[in-house]
Amino acid sequence: MLRHGTGLVCCVALLLVAVRCAAVDVYLDPVAFIASAFDNKPPKPKKLWIKGHLKDQIHSILGTGLGSLRMKYWREGARTAWVLEAIGRDRPITAGFVVDNDKIVQVAVLIYRESRGWEVRYPFFTDQFRGARMTGDNDLDRNIDGITGATLSVRAITGLTKIALLLHREAQEPAR
Repeated sequence: MLRHGTGLVCCVALLLVAVRCAAVDVYLDPVAFIASAFDNKPPKPKKLWIKGHLKDQIHSILGTGLGSLRMKYWREGARTAWVLEAIGRDRPITAGFVVDNDKIVQVAVLIYRESRGWEVRYPFFTDQFRGARMTGDNDLDRNIDGITGATLSVRAITGLTKIALLLHREAQEPAR
């Protein structure tokens, strides 16, 4: 009887671990993020084609593509808003970015699907990006402090911040 009870406890423990690993934490709905970026009056979305030099630059920053030929974004004047995804360790992290006049105004982790590294959602981490700009070699103009145990999530958010600045710059260019 004791063996049966121990086996049941082990099965329940494994089930709880599996449920946590499969958890999806939605911190902020992407639609609500976009609305808040434009004082609850978001402009109509636009599309930016990811091709040629832009595709190459994205790949050099992330080590992979964005998985889409077009990116949806919202623009009003010199302000753009983006909802982007990158793989942390195993699963995608969805983050929102607001860029105004070529600098980051806001970074927010919207949906987190990893089992660890969720600390990247807190302001002590995301506030480091406020005011960041892109340098000529597609890097940020500042160092970003990491979080012990969240290295891959930190890399994903940092890479996506660079991508948001790159896409913003491209969206500001006159149509070619």
